[in-house]
Amino acid sequence: MIRPILIALTAGVLLASTLCAKAQNGDRPPYEPLWSKGAPGAVGTEPKDIPALQWYKPEPGKANGCAVVVCPGGGYGGLAEHEGYPIAKWLNSLGVTAAVLRYRLAPYHHPCMINDANRAVRVVRSRAAEFGIDPKHIGILGFSAGGHLTSTAVTHFDEGNPSAPDPIDKVSCRPDFGVLCYAVIELNPPFAHMGSRYNLLGREAPQDLVDSLSNDKMVNEKTPPCFLWSTADDQAVPVENSLLFAMACRKFKVPVELHVYEHGPHGMGLGGNDPNVSAWPATCAKWMETRGFFKKN
Repeated sequence: MIRPILIALTAGVLLASTLCAKAQNGDRPPYEPLWSKGAPGAVGTEPKDIPALQWYKPEPGKANGCAVVVCPGGGYGGLAEHEGYPIAKWLNSLGVTAAVLRYRLAPYHHPCMINDANRAVRVVRSRAAEFGIDPKHIGILGFSAGGHLTSTAVTHFDEGNPSAPDPIDKVSCRPDFGVLCYAVIELNPPFAHMGSRYNLLGREAPQDLVDSLSNDKMVNEKTPPCFLWSTADDQAVPVENSLLFAMACRKFKVPVELHVYEHGPHGMGLGGNDPNVSAWPATCAKWMETRGFFKKN
């Protein structure tokens, strides 16, 4: 049995993030706030208080009508650079519109994070015509704690509020599919990543709240199709997180595809130079295509 080690980011992830930040030279779009008049529950006006999207569009003529909200990981205490920009560029190479989400982090707590993710899906869907997106082909993808946020988004959603004064709030926030990459799923020991749990909920969260966000317990027949991958020897977020979520999908007959690679540290992003783990983007793309979320141009 793999025992959880309570770390938020490995030194390798931090190094990759630093190198990635240095490598990108101004080709990233500005962030667009999710709420024009400030996010509910925001306590300031700095960037950390303003959840926002960075829109990355495919090359002209290559867009296939699919869009994905991207949630970088970081233990709900940071946002890993290599799990944002490079993922958006990979999605663009497939013809997929990407929207990288800057969601709120600790000292903010739940429900700010899921409010941000749900709003992001609503915003993307509300702007589908503008970006040439099929409103039924909108997914969400996340890594580690961003994978937990993704697992929350695919299990805690609504169809919109028809009487809401804000037209965006009238739009459904149900993702059409989820991609969960070495995701935090379970918030209870022995498989929890406790650093993510404490940043998300604080140290004194009531047990019923912890259980309600242990998202393998929240899967039901309305959960959208999901693709998951992890490594068997991940020492930060045990593979059991992905196994439990996939088993819950099976229980409720939710379409699910799970890949467990034998070796690989936590936080691999696109897989680096590992010949096995670096196959996951192509495998995931094939899954999205097979599920009918896009057609190759």
